[in-house]
Amino acid sequence: MVPTPGPPAQTPEVRSPFLCTFLARGYHHQGTDLAALDAAMAAGPITAYWGCDLTAESLHLGNLVGLMTLRMLQRFGHKPIVLLGGGTTKVGDPSGKDATRPLLSPAAIAANKARLARVFARYLTFGDGPAEAVFVDNDDWLSALAYIPFLRDVGPHFTINRMLTMDSVAKRLEREQPLTFLEFNYMILQGYDFVELHRRMGCTLQVGGADQWGNILSGVELGRRMDGVHLHALTWPLLQTAAGEKMGKSAGNAVWLSPELFAPYAFWQALRNVDDADVGRLLRLFTDLPLDEIQRLEALEGAARNDAKKVLATETTRILHGDDAAEAAEETARRTFEEGDAALDLPTIEVARGDLAAGVAAFELFQRAGLVASGSEGRRLVAQGGARLNGAVLSDPLRPVTLDDVGEGGVIRLQAGRKRHALVRPA
Repeated sequence: MVPTPGPPAQTPEVRSPFLCTFLARGYHHQGTDLAALDAAMAAGPITAYWGCDLTAESLHLGNLVGLMTLRMLQRFGHKPIVLLGGGTTKVGDPSGKDATRPLLSPAAIAANKARLARVFARYLTFGDGPAEAVFVDNDDWLSALAYIPFLRDVGPHFTINRMLTMDSVAKRLEREQPLTFLEFNYMILQGYDFVELHRRMGCTLQVGGADQWGNILSGVELGRRMDGVHLHALTWPLLQTAAGEKMGKSAGNAVWLSPELFAPYAFWQALRNVDDADVGRLLRLFTDLPLDEIQRLEALEGAARNDAKKVLATETTRILHGDDAAEAAEETARRTFEEGDAALDLPTIEVARGDLAAGVAAFELFQRAGLVASGSEGRRLVAQGGARLNGAVLSDPLRPVTLDDVGEGGVIRLQAGRKRHALVRPA
């Protein structure tokens, strides 16, 4: 996994602690006016926001750079706003998508909102203090908008000519994929969010992934046109796999941040198994370790390189899941792979005894255990010889796993690849 490199243009010297750290640790991809933002941050705390739509029940590893950015803002005394997009989720962001997102019910949006809030609470301190984070839902103002007055106030500041050049629109049209009028409105609504947050809370900075650059710029420009204010934007590079594919829930290899979907041990393993060349960069992005210590770790060679990977896995897991979970994951890995112990504290799922009596397809059981992200990935894993059941290689993804497979310790042992394990216990 490697983040895509930032633009080649040189960045100006900065002196505010946040921007110094943001640049030094490799978070920066693009920004509107770093010199002006640096001056504002050096003069005192600012308020910044990151928007997150409620299309999934968890954030994933690709979102971790955003979480760490908000965390860094708070650490240096700035106030983070987490904008949970209850309103924009009803529209659907077309960025990076070839097809229209399925529209979620109000109940599904509310459930996702509650789940995502729990993940953000692992990275930020929420409250009423000057630098304490707050949750805001853009449904509070978007659903209350009167359509015609909104179009009259905001519509004149957007031209169809420019909207057609936005990546989210242009790519869909180039590929002759349909783009609904509902989706076409997304950039207007996101731009209006920035204006609304400035009016309500004095927010002057929006941060986001590189794929949101066009939408974020719309907000900066709208603030200038409507209210004559100078707003700022920063983006970070998108996290990508070694093959150059965006790492996210849509890539079929998601590493979820919610423990209900991806056990802490599985999360630890995912970081432990990164490519050697990625370790230093991910240590900068995902941990709080000092840069000189990271330089020491990324200089390790040979078998010692694994020590750096373990540090990456443990420190990243510590922030997300806590000290106990991180240390338990590291100890479980040591016992499993260094001592050959069965390690019954491996990630364990419970499956209804009735289901196992009837038989559960092997590929489905691997998905339930969090070892694969989808049924198709489970089928591929079996086809490639990477799936084991109680130590034996599986050859048929449809092979029913039953109560007859329960072995020592009253569990069924699953293994994906060489290093990912899980246990299934009948319930």
